[in-house]
Amino acid sequence: RMELSPDLISACLALEKYLDNPNALTERELKVAYTTVLQEWLRLACRSDAHPELVRRHLVTFRAMSSRLLDYVVNIADSNGNTALHYSVSHANFPVVRQLLDSGVCQVDKQNRAGYSPIMLTALAALKTQDDIETLLQLFRLGDVNAKASQAGQTALMLAVSHGRADVVKLLACEADVNVQDDDGSTALMCACEHGHKEITGLLLAVPSCDIALTDRDGSTALMVALDAGQSEIASMLYSRMNIKCSVSLSPSRMLREEGAGEQGGGLGG
Repeated sequence: RMELSPDLISACLALEKYLDNPNALTERELKVAYTTVLQEWLRLACRSDAHPELVRRHLVTFRAMSSRLLDYVVNIADSNGNTALHYSVSHANFPVVRQLLDSGVCQVDKQNRAGYSPIMLTALAALKTQDDIETLLQLFRLGDVNAKASQAGQTALMLAVSHGRADVVKLLACEADVNVQDDDGSTALMCACEHGHKEITGLLLAVPSCDIALTDRDGSTALMVALDAGQSEIASMLYSRMNIKCSVSLSPSRMLREEGAGEQGGGLGG
């Protein structure tokens, strides 16, 4: 059985009154209740050593008090706009991430004041177990993996690429649009080329929809970015992909079809 501290219980009851009727509390009463809940929840759920079972039992208790209260507490943010989900992803505490997601009320796309959503912060999180990977995929499916950070318009995929996180890129490439461009027109592939991440470049090129002909705001393609960065091996990988695409577009069957169409149309005229 879960025992909430007396202070937390009274703060939750006060907040529940406020959620039912915004005029039920004085400004001071609301501030005291809000601060108490925020501090207790941050201490419980947002530390690197937060315990998933303790978090789960608190969530059950909040839900028993009211679904509105559960929603309010789970998504409460500190002065930097970080929620428990932001913190638990940053700490790679995926058992707590799972408890938060399983609550069913997590605002998974909520951005902090720096403009990052929890999904974007996965670029910094170490994956240790298969359970961690499953939880990460759950997060990707619940949120918008193509959302852009407010600062430079980068997506979670771009951030994972720039941090050299091949494991996260591999998971994101299945869910995300690899051709999204940031505020400078750069794609995840261009980012991989610039940073010299060979394995990641290979992962992105393996996505059938990956468009290597896109250009950034300077008019550069991924190949030009690779050459400018002195990444000759990556440039070779891009050349190979271009040649494969070229050979597919000029396959014998397609050439025969086109010749046939030409004959039906009276050849080259004359």
